[in-house]
Amino acid sequence: MSKFLDRFRYFKQKGETFADGHGQLLETNRDWEDGYRQRWQHDKIVRSTHGVNCTGSCSWKIYVKNGLVTWETQQTDYPRTRPDMPNHEPRGCPRGASYSWYLYSANRLKYPLMRKRLMKMWREAKKLHRDPVEAWASIIEDADKAKSFKQARGRGGFVRSSWQEVNELIAASNVYTVKTYGPDRIAGFSPIPAMSMVSYASGARYLSLIGGTCLSFYDWYCDLPPASPQTWGEQTDVPESADWYNSSYIIAWGSNVPQTRTPDAHFFTEVRYKGTKTVAVTPDYAEIAKLCDLWLAPKQGTDAAMALAMGHVMLREFHLDNPRQYFTDYVRRYTDMPMLVMLEERDGYYAAGRMLRAADLVDSLGQENNPEWKTVAINSNGEMVAPNGSIGFRWGEKGKWNLEQRDGTTGAETELQLSLLGSQDEIADVGFPYFGGEGSEYFNHVALDNVLLHKLPAKRLQLANGSSALVTTVYDLTMANYGLERGLNDENCAASYDDTKAYTPAWAEQITGVPRAQIIRIAREFADNADKTHGRSMIIVGAGLNHWYHLDMNYRGLINMLVFCGCVGQSGGGWAHYVGQEKLRPQTGWQPLAFALDWQRPARHMNSTSYFYNHSSQWRYETVTAEELLSPMVDKSRYSGHLIDFNVRAERMGWLPSAPQLGTNPLYIAREAEKAGMTPVDYTVKSLKEGSIRFAAEQPENGKNHPRNLFIWRSNLLGSSGKGHEYMLKYLLGTEHGIQGLDLGKQGGVKPEEVEWRDNGLDGKLDLVVTLDFRLSSTCLYSDIVLPTATWYEKDDMNTSDMHPFIHPLSAAVDPAWESKSDWEIYKGIAKKFSEVCVGHLGKETDVVTLPIQHDSAAELAQPLDVKDWKKGECDLIPGKTAPHIMTVERDYPATYERFTSIGPLMEKIGNGGKGIAWNTQSEMDLLRKLNYTKADGPAKGQPMLNTAIDAAEMILTLAPETNGQVAVKAWAALSEFTGRDHTHLATNKEEEKIRFRDIQAQPRKIISSPTWSGLEDEHVSYNAGYTNVHELIPWRTLSGRQQLYQDHQWMRDFGESLLVYRPPIDTRSVKAVMGRKSNGNPEKALNFLTPHQKWGIHSTYSDNLLMLTLSRGGPIVWMSETDAKDLGIEDNDWIEVFNSNGALTARAVVSQRVPAGMTMMYHAQERIVNLPGSEITQQRGGIHNSVTRITPKPTHMIGGYAQLAYGFNYYGTVGSNRDEFVVVRKMKNINWLDGEGNDQVQESVK
Repeated sequence: MSKFLDRFRYFKQKGETFADGHGQLLETNRDWEDGYRQRWQHDKIVRSTHGVNCTGSCSWKIYVKNGLVTWETQQTDYPRTRPDMPNHEPRGCPRGASYSWYLYSANRLKYPLMRKRLMKMWREAKKLHRDPVEAWASIIEDADKAKSFKQARGRGGFVRSSWQEVNELIAASNVYTVKTYGPDRIAGFSPIPAMSMVSYASGARYLSLIGGTCLSFYDWYCDLPPASPQTWGEQTDVPESADWYNSSYIIAWGSNVPQTRTPDAHFFTEVRYKGTKTVAVTPDYAEIAKLCDLWLAPKQGTDAAMALAMGHVMLREFHLDNPRQYFTDYVRRYTDMPMLVMLEERDGYYAAGRMLRAADLVDSLGQENNPEWKTVAINSNGEMVAPNGSIGFRWGEKGKWNLEQRDGTTGAETELQLSLLGSQDEIADVGFPYFGGEGSEYFNHVALDNVLLHKLPAKRLQLANGSSALVTTVYDLTMANYGLERGLNDENCAASYDDTKAYTPAWAEQITGVPRAQIIRIAREFADNADKTHGRSMIIVGAGLNHWYHLDMNYRGLINMLVFCGCVGQSGGGWAHYVGQEKLRPQTGWQPLAFALDWQRPARHMNSTSYFYNHSSQWRYETVTAEELLSPMVDKSRYSGHLIDFNVRAERMGWLPSAPQLGTNPLYIAREAEKAGMTPVDYTVKSLKEGSIRFAAEQPENGKNHPRNLFIWRSNLLGSSGKGHEYMLKYLLGTEHGIQGLDLGKQGGVKPEEVEWRDNGLDGKLDLVVTLDFRLSSTCLYSDIVLPTATWYEKDDMNTSDMHPFIHPLSAAVDPAWESKSDWEIYKGIAKKFSEVCVGHLGKETDVVTLPIQHDSAAELAQPLDVKDWKKGECDLIPGKTAPHIMTVERDYPATYERFTSIGPLMEKIGNGGKGIAWNTQSEMDLLRKLNYTKADGPAKGQPMLNTAIDAAEMILTLAPETNGQVAVKAWAALSEFTGRDHTHLATNKEEEKIRFRDIQAQPRKIISSPTWSGLEDEHVSYNAGYTNVHELIPWRTLSGRQQLYQDHQWMRDFGESLLVYRPPIDTRSVKAVMGRKSNGNPEKALNFLTPHQKWGIHSTYSDNLLMLTLSRGGPIVWMSETDAKDLGIEDNDWIEVFNSNGALTARAVVSQRVPAGMTMMYHAQERIVNLPGSEITQQRGGIHNSVTRITPKPTHMIGGYAQLAYGFNYYGTVGSNRDEFVVVRKMKNINWLDGEGNDQVQESVK
C-alpha cells in the first residue's frame, strides 16, 4: 500500500541502490497498518441485550473503547444443553448487530425537548403564577391556548429544554389532573415488560402510586390469543424453541420462523436432520416455505376451515374407525370431553346449553362447596359423578383440585365415559350454527342451512328443581359438530371426504383453495406421528392467524387438532404460539415493584383495546353490528345496540375494567360519603343504583370522562401499534388527520343505547403527551414533551423470553450519552418533583377504585349460570359479584418519591403470590434489607431502598420463585395445598440457589421451575407448556379443570362459538364509500390489507437505522401480486396510494409472484419519518400502516366473572385485530414531497 505512488512518474522515492542497481534502499512508513490493528482493539466487553420485543432475547458482547460503544458481537456462553440437543447459540440477527449505530447517530435524542408553543406559554404562565399547578391551569383552562399547542402536534417545533423545567411541567399537569378530574384520568402505555422489566416498572410504579392507569399491551397488539385463556385458563404458555428439536412432525402455520424468529431458526433446520417432517402453511410464499417439505397456501383468513377439515380426518380415522388407545385415554383424562352438557328445547330441535353442574342434581351429588361450579360426568358404571379438578374444587376447600381419576364426593377411582352412544335414552336432533355461507364478497362461501341439525345420543335426567333435561357429552357434541356419521343416519354428516358438507376436506377445499388430498394427507401424517410418539407433533403458530377478527376460531381449530392427538403437555408436541416477548419469567417478583403492590392495592389496570376504541372515538364510525355476529339460533332482539354498548355492559357487570372509571373524581367520593355518614363503598353502590354516579364510559365525550395525561415509554404507540391511527390524531391529539369516512350520525348507522351520543365528537382530549425514547420516533413527533432515555447499552435491566429458559441483563456498558437518563432515573425524577409540587393541593387522600372480577381469584366464581345485569333490574348490585369490586386505596401524595424509592410494608403484612397462590416473604424482605440497605428516615424509614435500577432488579430476583430457590419451594408447597399432591420435589434441588444481578452479568442463568408456569425447567426435559398439568396432574385453570373445548358461557353460546366453527372474515365496509370518490385517473382495486412482521426491523425499531435502510429498499413499501399490479398498471417500485374510509398512506410497490392475488402486504412497522411523500387523498404527508385500520371489538372477548373467562391484565379482553381490513390501491399520479416549490413531480419522472 505504501508504494502505490511509485507508479506515477513524478512521485518516486529516491534512495541508495545496491546490487548494480537491481535493489534500492527505501524508507517505508508503515503507520497505516496501525489503523487495522486498532480497529478491533477495545478497553472492555460488557454483556447486554436488546429490549426490543422480538422474543430473541439474545445476549451480546458490547465493545467499549475510550468510553464509546464501538460495535457488538454475539455472546456464546449460554449454559449448555443436554448432550443429545443442539446448544442455544448462535443467537442474534442483523438487526441487533446494527444497534450500536443508534447511540451516536443523528436520530439519537440528546436533550429534553418541549414543543415551542407550549414552552412559550409555560414560561409566561410561570411569570404570572408562582405555583406551577396554577400556571398549568392558566394554560389548559384557556381553550384557545390549549387548542394552539395541540394543533401543532406532529408538525415539528421542538426546542431544547432542561430536566428541571420538563419535570416541573409534568408534575404540575399530573397534580392538576388528579386534583381536578381524578388520578384515573392519567394513563401510561408501555409494552412487554419482559424485554426490559425494570424500565417498564419505573413508569408503572409511578403511575400506580399516584392512582394512574396502566394500559395493557398484549391484547392491544393482538398478540394475545383469546383461545388460550378460553381453553387453558392461561394467557400464553408455550414451548421453548429448543423443544422443537424433540418434535418429529412440525407444522409452521402462519409463523415465518426464519424471518421473525431468526435466533431460534437453527433448531427448526437442525431437527430436519433427525428426519422430522416440516410443513409450512402460509397464503404467500414466505421464507419458512423454503425450509419445509411441503407448503400449503390457504386463502388468507380461512385457516379455521382447513383446521376443521383436518380435525374431521383425525376424528374419523383415529377416534372412530380405528380408535387409538393413547388418544382415547388422553381426551378422557385431560379434556372436558366426558363432561355432560344440558340440551335446551328450541322450535323443533334442541340446542346445546351450559354444562351440567352438581347443583343441578338432587342433593348436588353430595357437594356442599361450590356445587354450581362442579362439572358432572357419567362413569363407566353408569353413575353420575363430579370428578376431581373442576374449578369448584379450587376455591373453598383443599386437596381435591387435581386430575386424579377420582369421584370428588367419595374419593373412589373412576373412569369417565366419553360418549353416551349405546347407553342413550333417546336420539335428539340438535342444532349447530353454520356461518360458512356468509361473509364479504371477497371470500369463498359454501351455502348450507344456517342451522345444521345433527343426531346425538342423549340421556334424560331428573333435576333438583323437579324438572327433567336431556344431556349429552362434549365428546358427542364434538363428533357431530365436525360432521362425523356414527350410524345415526345423520343427513348433515358426511359419508366420505368428498361430500361437500361441513366440515369435510371437500368443503374446506372450496373455502381455502387447498386441495383436499393435501388436507387429508397432512392430517393423517400429523395424527399418525402423534400416536406413535405419544404426542410429539407440534404446531408453530403466530400473528398470521392471530390478527383476524375471529382469531379465536383460527386458534381453536389448531388447538383442537393438538388435543385430539394428545400433543399438549408432551415434550416435542403442542401449541407453539410466538408473537411478542410476553414471557416475563420472574413475574411474581416483578408485579409488586411495577404496580406498587408493596405499598397499596389494587392498582388500576385497563385493557387498551377498549380504551382506545372509546377515547379515540373509533366507535363513532363502527359499521359492524352485533346482529350480524350472533348465532342464527338466538333471539337477536336480546342483543340490541352498538358494539360499544357490550363493552359498557361488561364494565358495569364487572367483566372488564374501565378508565376513567366513574363519572366523578374518585377522590371526591370518600369526602361525599363521609358527609352522608356512609362508607365510600356503600355510598358508591347507592349512587350507582340511583344514577347520581355513572360509569365514565357511558358519557365519554362530556368533557370530564376522558384521559388527560398520557405517558408513553418503551413504545412507539403512534408509529407502530396504534390501530386507528388517524382517529387518534383527531380525537386524542387534536391535530390534522386523514379520516375519509363519515361518523354514525352523518351516515345514519346504528347508534349506541348505553353511551351518550353527541353530534360533534370531542377532539384533542389529551392535555399532555409525554414520550420517553432514545430516538425521534413518530410518537415523539406527536408528543408535547420528549425525554431522552438511555439506550440498551447504557442502562441496567433484565430480559427474559419464551424462546429460551434464561434470564440475562441489559448492562450499562457506558454512561448515558448527552443528557439522556435511564427510565428508572427519569421517573424517579418525576416522582420527586410531583411530591414537591403537590404540597398544598394533595395530601393523604382516599381514592375509590373499581376492580373487575379477577381470574385466578375466588371471585372468578361470581356469576355461575346466567348473565344478569343489575342496571336492567335483573339482579342487585353486589360489588365483586354482579358488578366490579369497589375498593378504597389510601394515597399519600407528598410521600410519592419516598415510596417510589423503597419497598413497602405490604410484602411483609400480606406476602406475595401469583395465579391464585400466595406465600410469606419475610425472609426475602430481610435479605433485601441487607442487599439494598434501608431508608434512614422519612415515611419509608426502615424499608429496603430502591435507589437504583440494580436495586429494583434485586427486588425482582429475590421475590420471584423463578430466581430464588427458597421461594420456589414455598410456591410449590402453596400449590400442593390446593391439589393435595406434593409438588415441592420439582424445586427442592434448587432450594439454595439465589440468582443475583451480578450473576446474570457474568453469564445467562437458567431459571428455576415455578408453579407460575405450566412447564418444567429441568436438565432432562425441555420446557413445554402443559407439562405439569399432564405429568403432575395439576388442573388447567378452567371451568372443568381440563382443556376446555366447549365454551358454555351464555354469550359464547348465543354468538355461536361454544364449539369451534368456521367464521369468515368480517366485512368492515371501508372501501366502497371511498372508491372512485377522489379519482386521479388511474385504475383502483380493493385488496385485503395485511401487516406481517418485517425483515429489516423489529416493529418500528431499526426501520430508520441506516444499515437496515441500506439493506432494504429504504422507506415504506407495499407488496402486491403480479396479477393485481397488471390490472392497476403498476410496475415494481412505482409510487402507489393505499386508502379507505379510515385514512390513506403512500408507499412504493413491490410486485412479486410470491404474493397471491387479492391481498397486499405492508410489513409492520414502517414509520412516517423516512422517505414519505404526500398523499393525493389527504394532501398530507402519507400515513403509516395503521392509517387504514380501525378497531372492531368482539363481544365474546368482553366476558368476565366466569371461571377462565374472567379478566386479568393482558390475560383476557378485547383485542386489536386488523387483518379483515380492505383497502383501495392505485398508482399515484403526482409525487409531492411537501417540502417546497418545484417538488411536485409526475410518477414517471421519479421512477
